[in-house]
Amino acid sequence: MPTLLQINTCINKSTGRIAQQIGEKAMTYGWQSYIAYSAREQQCESCSVLLPVGSRRDAHVHALFSRLFDCQGLLSKKSTKQLIENIKKIRPDVIHLHNIHGYYLNYPLLFQFLKEYGKPVVWTLHDCWAFTGHCVHYTDVGCFLWKTGCHNCPKKKSYPSSFLFDRSKRNYNEKKEAYANMQSLTLVPVSYWLGDVTRQSILGKYSVHVIQNGIDINVFCPRTYAVDEIRRKYRLQGKYIIIGVATGWSEEVGLSSFFELRKKLPKEKFTIIMVGCTSNIMRQLPDGIVGVPRTNSVDELAELYSTADILFNGSYQETFGLVTAEALACGTPVIVYNSTACSEIVTPKTGYIAEPQNIDQVLNFIWEDFAKSEKCRRLTSTRCREYAVEHFDKGEKYKSYMELYNEIINKCKL
Repeated sequence: MPTLLQINTCINKSTGRIAQQIGEKAMTYGWQSYIAYSAREQQCESCSVLLPVGSRRDAHVHALFSRLFDCQGLLSKKSTKQLIENIKKIRPDVIHLHNIHGYYLNYPLLFQFLKEYGKPVVWTLHDCWAFTGHCVHYTDVGCFLWKTGCHNCPKKKSYPSSFLFDRSKRNYNEKKEAYANMQSLTLVPVSYWLGDVTRQSILGKYSVHVIQNGIDINVFCPRTYAVDEIRRKYRLQGKYIIIGVATGWSEEVGLSSFFELRKKLPKEKFTIIMVGCTSNIMRQLPDGIVGVPRTNSVDELAELYSTADILFNGSYQETFGLVTAEALACGTPVIVYNSTACSEIVTPKTGYIAEPQNIDQVLNFIWEDFAKSEKCRRLTSTRCREYAVEHFDKGEKYKSYMELYNEIINKCKL
């Protein structure tokens, strides 16, 4: 029976759910599944065997030193050595990395072991941290030093934040050294945009195999039965609804764009819903924007998508754009900026692509959609659903991982 070990920061949210679901898929193919994760993260039920890495105290110390000295991924030596001992006992046939940042691993130690271990390594890239000297996203500041050598990082105070030292030059060179001479490393960016970027980076000499993120199309589906109830709950009867969803609202994900839309759209016809608002953001919302706290209920989220007339994703630093795919699966057309990975999810039949931060173009698209007949809206909704089912079904995406595992195992046998 082949064995899979995945390593990720968390197991109960975002990338953690992806790791869990890949593990579940592997088990249906007859694999044993293990997931190693940061012990500071909340544990949850899992079909896979869970291996907590380190301790809360270790993670807090790692985070503290990182915030002072910009050394994310360079502490936690004891925790990483213990993980390595567990790997030796498990003897996985494939080691699948996800996010190895998050104050729980020492990546030079880990990669040194992976070179010695010699088994295939798959690394799903969910952001850009793997090949930069500091940041997880670079597009908001237009910095391309990761291509030639990071230094004087303009995002030093962004996650993983450092308030004193800028170590980006050394971090960049140490990553380059750690990744050198890997015998069987396959990189899996979650979008074609991230795939192109990865090929231009210090990881570009390794095999790049794009597998886009998938969604549960049985959960994210049109919830027409809930539309009237949601509209009554938020007093939105007779309004055209624009929805935005974020795990945390900031300029990078389009906060000011939503405020601009509110100023320029008549309140008697249009309402905006922003999902994922903290209490601080709630206090900033102008009249005519309904703030909804972050929800862990996928059912509630699907009902909100289904109620909206259109989703606007105002982010300009997406490595995939999960909320965009989720909205499409619920039959809701979308507007995105032509930046990073967002535009590769949208077609002319399922939404609109605006130039970055061109709010007037976004407004024109909203008015264009507003003017559509009911028959045309139903047709667009059907097309959105069909496109999402065809392209973003998580079952098919995780099947692609299983095919990749088998392919690289067979190559290693030759």
